[in-house]
Amino acid sequence: MSEVPVIAVDGPSGVGKGTVCKYLAKKLGWHLLDSGALYRVLAIYAERLGVKLDDERALAQLAYSLPVTFHVSDDSELVSVWLDGDNVDDCLRTEETGRKASMVASLPAVRDALLARQRAFRQPPGLVADGRDMGTVVFPNAEVKIFMDASAEARAQRRYNQLKQKGVDANIAALLEDIKTRDERDRNRPVAPLRPADDAVVLDTTTLTVEQVLDRVWSIVLSKLPLAER
Repeated sequence: MSEVPVIAVDGPSGVGKGTVCKYLAKKLGWHLLDSGALYRVLAIYAERLGVKLDDERALAQLAYSLPVTFHVSDDSELVSVWLDGDNVDDCLRTEETGRKASMVASLPAVRDALLARQRAFRQPPGLVADGRDMGTVVFPNAEVKIFMDASAEARAQRRYNQLKQKGVDANIAALLEDIKTRDERDRNRPVAPLRPADDAVVLDTTTLTVEQVLDRVWSIVLSKLPLAER
């Protein structure tokens, strides 16, 4: 085992990675990296500074020094994300920001710039890394690799329910189309395409409750990291 263990949790949007990673980080007392949020934050930061989302060179320069931090709190299901001292949770999880993040993430120079930054999150006592290429590219030697998946229809329904609970009008057909489009882009991009690592445990959450998912994930972690029992 490496000096600082890593649990890499990959998969497309809407499969429950955020809930799982926050649960593991809190239970283990480890650091957390939401790599998907990094791309979302970069898109927000670029627009704040007037940098176009197709300006690969300028975006890469911003990525090297992106002033972002993550905070795990008890009063929210999501990890709180801060950009240059400002809480950006409200704008971070919108569908528009998600589309922009997917565009930014497809740029090779941006991914290269963020690679070292992501690896810098690997600090004692351990790291839970949430993303799409954590187990294949960023932390290929992670002790635990989990790839979560679910049908596009199930993920669209979950997102629809979340938005309705927040009082936000949503169209489930549009959400489904957006998910399929983003999946196609992420799975077929030339750099770090979305796929399970060869040694990852694949977990389909389509028909599972949150509690069932957390139980199965914890069992996987214990099977790979017996000392994680606490």
